[in-house]
Amino acid sequence: MYRLLIADDEALEREGLELIVERMMPDTFRIVHAENGRTAIEKAEEFRPHVVLMDIKMPGINGLDALREIKAGDPNVKMVLVTAYEQFEYAKQAVSLGVKEYLTKPVRREEVVTLLSRIVRELDMEKRSRHEELSMKENRIRMLQLAESELALSFMTHAVHATDIPELLEMLGVHGGAGIAIVAAFPEYQPGGGRSYETELREFYGLIRDTVKHASLPRQMQTIVSPLVDLHMAVFLAGSEEDKEILPDEALLLADKLAEAAKNSRGIRLSVGIGMAGTGAEGMRRSYYEAVFASTSASETRQVAKYGELPPESGSDNKADAEDDGLLVKGSYVQMAIQRIREERDHQTLHLMDQAAAFIREHFREDLSLEQAAEHVHLNPYYFSKVFKQYNGESFIDFVTRIRIEEAKALMAEGNLSLKEISYEIGYKDPNYFSRVFKKIAGVSPSEYRSQLGHPALSRGVREEAENKESP
Repeated sequence: MYRLLIADDEALEREGLELIVERMMPDTFRIVHAENGRTAIEKAEEFRPHVVLMDIKMPGINGLDALREIKAGDPNVKMVLVTAYEQFEYAKQAVSLGVKEYLTKPVRREEVVTLLSRIVRELDMEKRSRHEELSMKENRIRMLQLAESELALSFMTHAVHATDIPELLEMLGVHGGAGIAIVAAFPEYQPGGGRSYETELREFYGLIRDTVKHASLPRQMQTIVSPLVDLHMAVFLAGSEEDKEILPDEALLLADKLAEAAKNSRGIRLSVGIGMAGTGAEGMRRSYYEAVFASTSASETRQVAKYGELPPESGSDNKADAEDDGLLVKGSYVQMAIQRIREERDHQTLHLMDQAAAFIREHFREDLSLEQAAEHVHLNPYYFSKVFKQYNGESFIDFVTRIRIEEAKALMAEGNLSLKEISYEIGYKDPNYFSRVFKKIAGVSPSEYRSQLGHPALSRGVREEAENKESP
């Protein structure tokens, strides 16, 4: 229901307009009255109307001045001028305010209904447009967060598909070849206060992420935040090669902020580790492993530990080899975390691909595009195409084609439809094209396949095929 403000110094005029609207357009507007310009301005501030019906000639602040004030407070309000004075000066001033609609006294019922119905259609369209815009924005945010998590996980493990990393970097607008990792760990954490473990962790993740995203960093630097996995999460600072010298200092400042935020907001003591600045994906990964080890070296007196400054007795010189060569202390929470990262990453991607496959099976009869399927799971189309093929063993087009041909075979077995009807039923608008695709997949033409079935109810289809010979 929309809000309508009727401003007129004559009570009969206001009541007459309200009566017309309530009778002819029931359940469309909530209506409020104003008897002069000042009251109209005050009511507009309080009521926030979608539409204002404003009489020009009123005592005190006139209609045009009142509209000017209302428009300044709400640029989207729809304004209608109601006047018995069809003077050019008034019209010219009204146009400058954005007034496009007029009602001339005495107003006619049909004119009021026609005008307000048109405005309601405009409001409906604007509402749908805003809803679609917000949905697109939410989908984009969700897609970028998923891409950020995927990129972080690619740095935290040996990526199976290393070619995905440049695409994820491009999606996120991350530029520059240098980077450094920070690991925030809290392996001894126990939830309290009767709150659920999942709620506590979700809120803690939000705290860490918000602290990172609102941190004051050099403009050219960007952050990549990982999911929270087994009581630790990683933050990657990315910058240019020229930033490599200052990355450790910026990482230390950010690490201190994370430790302080966790203590002040949640009462949690973090063990924060900082790796050494590196170059490229391998440099990020090595920095992460270094940060993991540094986080295990933090102490009561040293909450933030830098890998490059660990004392010799820590054995740090022997810890920076590959993950598989024993970087991580056996039995530590980190080993479990790495395994969980792999499992979580595979689970998330598999879940998305299952969603995409289900969406395709539901809509394969339509003119379905790869972009639509990618949008359904909030992924970039190019990235979706690659991941879909990796997880399904066939491309999007091949998957859709296979589903369609399987359905065609099932329909042929039922024997109720002609080949042309089957072609349309499974999403092909050109029966000849359907015939070529079927033969490529099945090895025989549709008519040959159907004849092999020996179904007794095929006579109608056979006659039709004789009349509409299939293309070779």
